[in-house]
Amino acid sequence: MKTIKRDYVRPLDVKTGRVDLSHGSGGRAMAQLIEELFARAFDNAFLRQGNDGALLPPAGGRLVMATDAHVVSPLFFPGGDIGCLAVHGTINDVAMMGATPLYLAASFILEEGYPLADLRRIVESMAAAAKTAGVPVVTGDTKVVERGKGDGVFIATTGIGVVPEGVNVGGDRARPGDCILLSGTLGDHGMAIMAQRESLGFSSPIVSDTAALHALTAAMLATGVDIHVLRDPTRGGLATTLNEIARQSGVGMAIDEPAIPVDPAVAAACEFLGLDALYVANEGKLVAIVAPQDADRVLASMRAHPLGARAAIIGSVVEDAHHFVQMTTGFGGRRIVDWLSGEQLPRIC
Repeated sequence: MKTIKRDYVRPLDVKTGRVDLSHGSGGRAMAQLIEELFARAFDNAFLRQGNDGALLPPAGGRLVMATDAHVVSPLFFPGGDIGCLAVHGTINDVAMMGATPLYLAASFILEEGYPLADLRRIVESMAAAAKTAGVPVVTGDTKVVERGKGDGVFIATTGIGVVPEGVNVGGDRARPGDCILLSGTLGDHGMAIMAQRESLGFSSPIVSDTAALHALTAAMLATGVDIHVLRDPTRGGLATTLNEIARQSGVGMAIDEPAIPVDPAVAAACEFLGLDALYVANEGKLVAIVAPQDADRVLASMRAHPLGARAAIIGSVVEDAHHFVQMTTGFGGRRIVDWLSGEQLPRIC
């Protein structure tokens, strides 16, 4: 996100102005948009270098890089917006590798005609999320597409982090006998999006769980336990995440429905809409898989953190040549929790 100092006749009209094609042209209008909106919000020493990329100090250790595109609709929802979601989503992808997130890059695709006031609201939310997480946005890019060829704002973010010595987390490390831990309630983000999108009113409002999880994972790793797998169950929810890990590790999963925390409002909304909370996206929850002798220690560290207060052991890893995920239901029966077929809730992140 190259910043260029200019003297302008008048400041950017953020209150009533709108994005136009000149804001992506590479000329004076683009430089003004970047300087007065993006650079002002994201300000840090790396961004102030003013180059097309950021020159960063050596990290020391194994590097992790993750990238994510965000096309959520609506752009604003209870508990967040596309701005903070773009920060949290990529930080979490880095953290799920056992890494400490260090830096973010951001790319914005703006639609001609989008209100600058709403864009500023998104950028300021994004900047606040990055500041709170301690992970700065150090470089980026802005493009503008013609009216009708976008949907307001799309944001792609890339994160870089470093894995501490001795940490080895991966989806292929689950072993039979391991315990499966979940950091909190399922489905909050997906159902918050659905309720907002469909103008559904529930007696108890449903709020997105979007949050940066790196402080929680750091607390878990600080126990010294060899955590085998970390994963955040976003699109496709817990069910898809467990199926992915089962296939990667060549194992099966056995989970217990009564042990899985779901907020009553989310459960009621899912029942009303005919959805299964196991498949609904989350943006502030994680799954951890650890050896059975370490499970209680990791669980205690999770519950001691605000983002893991409702953490629970929800099942175990089992030997299974078919790599099935099976669930014991609340009625005592068993069912296969298969891969998600199709898309329950499109554009939730």
